[in-house]
Amino acid sequence: MKNKEYPYYDVPEMSDLKEMVWNKAKTMPNKTAFVYPCESGEMKKTYQNLKDDINAFGTWMYSEDIKGKHVAIIGENSYEWLVAFLAAANGGNVAVAIDKNLPEEEQIALADIGEVELFMVTDSHVDKVKHGLKDGDSRKVYDLIDFNAMLKKGRTLIAQGDTDFINYEIVLDQTAAILFTSGTSGVSKGVELTHRSMAYDVVHTSMLYQPDLDGGVVAILPFHHAFGLVVAIFMVVNYGVPIYINKKIKQIKKDMEEFQPQLMFMVPMFVEFFHKQIWKEIEKKGKTAVFRQLMNTTDALLKTGIDVRSKTYKTVQNVFGGKLTEIICGGAALDPMYVKDFRSWGIEILNGYGTTECSPVVAVNRPHHRKDGSVGKLVPGVKVKVTEDGEIAFKGDLVMKGYYKRPEDTAKVLIDGWYHTGDLGYVDEEDFIFLTGRKKNLIILSNGENISPEELEQNIARDKGVQEVLVYDENSKIVAEIFPAEEYLGNTEYFEALKDKVNKGRPIYKQITKVRLREEEFIKNASMKIVRHKNIPSYKEEER
Repeated sequence: MKNKEYPYYDVPEMSDLKEMVWNKAKTMPNKTAFVYPCESGEMKKTYQNLKDDINAFGTWMYSEDIKGKHVAIIGENSYEWLVAFLAAANGGNVAVAIDKNLPEEEQIALADIGEVELFMVTDSHVDKVKHGLKDGDSRKVYDLIDFNAMLKKGRTLIAQGDTDFINYEIVLDQTAAILFTSGTSGVSKGVELTHRSMAYDVVHTSMLYQPDLDGGVVAILPFHHAFGLVVAIFMVVNYGVPIYINKKIKQIKKDMEEFQPQLMFMVPMFVEFFHKQIWKEIEKKGKTAVFRQLMNTTDALLKTGIDVRSKTYKTVQNVFGGKLTEIICGGAALDPMYVKDFRSWGIEILNGYGTTECSPVVAVNRPHHRKDGSVGKLVPGVKVKVTEDGEIAFKGDLVMKGYYKRPEDTAKVLIDGWYHTGDLGYVDEEDFIFLTGRKKNLIILSNGENISPEELEQNIARDKGVQEVLVYDENSKIVAEIFPAEEYLGNTEYFEALKDKVNKGRPIYKQITKVRLREEEFIKNASMKIVRHKNIPSYKEEER
């Protein structure tokens, strides 16, 4: 199919998360919804199981007088985590998702921001949460190791006629969840999302993209993050596609080999990691030039309608289990180089764009209508504009209610219903969005020139010796701070040569003055973006 505009997909309608689950239980009750590792090997849950477990857990919550409360959900990706979240949101509580990897004092600080009244925690993180609570803090911490006992009690109550939870009527514009911003600067803010905003995003984003899969998805992104939860879980549930829950990053390779996904959701860091590992193995065998020529040949054949990629690049595809055909990548703009290389290997990367404040997706490239370098086509029904100073803003039902208990911060970004993203860019005539940088990251030199550090970072990150990079201003000089790949640690001569290579042909004001090497990776947020204010001592943000 040619790369051009085509009609939107017809997708399953739903107005809230409860309806999403109930629809699937009605239309495909016995189809597998989730697969996940357990002590006995693997556990499978159908859509009917999912509905029944949410009802049982929610009924148990009601029996504990957990009604109309703010409930923190903390822990590794797991089926228990998802059921607790959905039971809270679908029963009139507010599910407050908190990053399990944060230091205990930061977890409790976020819980306080979200006015959390109790905690639901997966077993391995219970002691950490309890230790973070100050003396005299009586908030209860429920251990999800007791998940089956909780379900059992809930089922018993339902059998005895307790249907209060089951009959609870969703209020579409009531806050259903608080997810925290994972921005690269400043203090995290609690984003209030409603059933309406999340359901709207799931349905309308699906109009742009719909998988045609015999297999399923391996979920590797953290559930406390909007992309990992709303897109990689709820959207896939609404599709009716099986999800394998990856509990530990170290097990990704093993999980992909066993489950053989056809679709995965990733952030750029994962794409870049896999890309560099693949080329590293090719280089070890001394086949780099030959492999590049092979890619040129198969690309040329593809243009004539001859596709030999599945056979030619089987060893590459086996890295992902052997059946992967598409990757949805979000969280940040992705260098088109990665898209083109993966496409040559038979795996299409569809770059998307979103923000927690928009529930989160506002654009995604389509399988047969895509533009390399863009972050995708605008989600149907959403309005977009570019302000006079080049900032992108969105308006529509997917926009958040606001930042919880932070009206001043809300007023700064929500103006007449338009959410101002802080991202700089432009929108073309077909509603494809292109990003050029972050408004607050702009380097403004003493000569008045403005420089987007993201542009330089992208060029530097392409090099095989670079694992991570951050570009910033230091006394009106542009510094590139680099965390090298392992075999290049401390190799100042190599990176001086790289600096000269990157500077070649650039105007003087856009040239890197200094390269600074580091021995450990940068501090990152939940979406695996480098956190600027924690890595650059001189970094300033107006809102802090």
